[in-house]
Amino acid sequence: MTMNNYRLESTEITNLFIQYIMDTASICVSKHVLATVKDSEVCSLFEFSLEVSEKHVKKLKDFFHEENFPIPDGFKEKDVNLEAPPLFVDSFWLYYQHTMSHIGLSSYALSFGNTVRQDMQDYYYQCNVDAMEVYKKCVAALLSKGLYENSPYYSTPSETKYVKNLGYALDVIGKKRPLNSAEAGNIFFNLTKTRLAKGVSLGFSQVTKNKDLRKYLETNIRDINKNYGLFSSLLQEENLNVPILLDTNVTNSTVAPFSDKLMAVITGFLTQSAISYYGTALGSSMRIDLIGHCETAILGLLKQLTKFGSVALNNGWIEKLPEANDRKELPIN
Repeated sequence: MTMNNYRLESTEITNLFIQYIMDTASICVSKHVLATVKDSEVCSLFEFSLEVSEKHVKKLKDFFHEENFPIPDGFKEKDVNLEAPPLFVDSFWLYYQHTMSHIGLSSYALSFGNTVRQDMQDYYYQCNVDAMEVYKKCVAALLSKGLYENSPYYSTPSETKYVKNLGYALDVIGKKRPLNSAEAGNIFFNLTKTRLAKGVSLGFSQVTKNKDLRKYLETNIRDINKNYGLFSSLLQEENLNVPILLDTNVTNSTVAPFSDKLMAVITGFLTQSAISYYGTALGSSMRIDLIGHCETAILGLLKQLTKFGSVALNNGWIEKLPEANDRKELPIN
């Protein structure tokens, strides 16, 4: 048996399924951006992103056909309103794509690591290359416009040192030790994701006509404000820079550019991703107060994800993944 003749495993099925949903969502977003933005660099970036997503969707359909697997609905033309005016200013989409391509790099690497078949390994290898190209273009565009924000700079140490006592982790009453570079870097990194989630939630809450989705988004904004305020204060206490919020990047449009389903899935995806990033920050933090803050943020995000699931399920927006055979329900001959 060749490597390409193996039956799809559960992880491979899931990766293909979820990627199809997200790439069809990306196509809708890219088409809206190209229909509304004026900035040539933003247009160029999203033209490339659209090309990449359409290429991925074509290959994913080939995999589904080869396996006699029903193609997910994903998102289609009905999920994007190309006549809608801009909901965000042009520069917002650079931050959006910068974050999404960064998440894509992590997702494709995990998919590659969960794949056995050679043809799918080759596919996810190329997906990683594509995501890196999109990310590079995002960074180049942000730099050229003076919009790229560096994480905090640290002075180069004069010598190698070791942690010698538990006070390094536990002394949080009174004078705390300064944040180390990993802690500060993760806080800054997570704040850039948090501000995008807030900007998206602000814009979508402004245009959705679905009361349940609006309520979820408004709750999301309140939770984000709390987390952003807390973690940004940790950097400011040590005179370290904080990424600027994107609130003013939302226009006054009240016309939805996307379907409620698509807006819900994008915000739910950002919430789910945030859980992973706070988990990474927690695992690399050595100050006990910071660990506690990350745990609290994760618990809050899990509650929000539950609310998202409730809204999405009640509106029939979640496509069902394949399930294990219920052998008790098999017909008896």
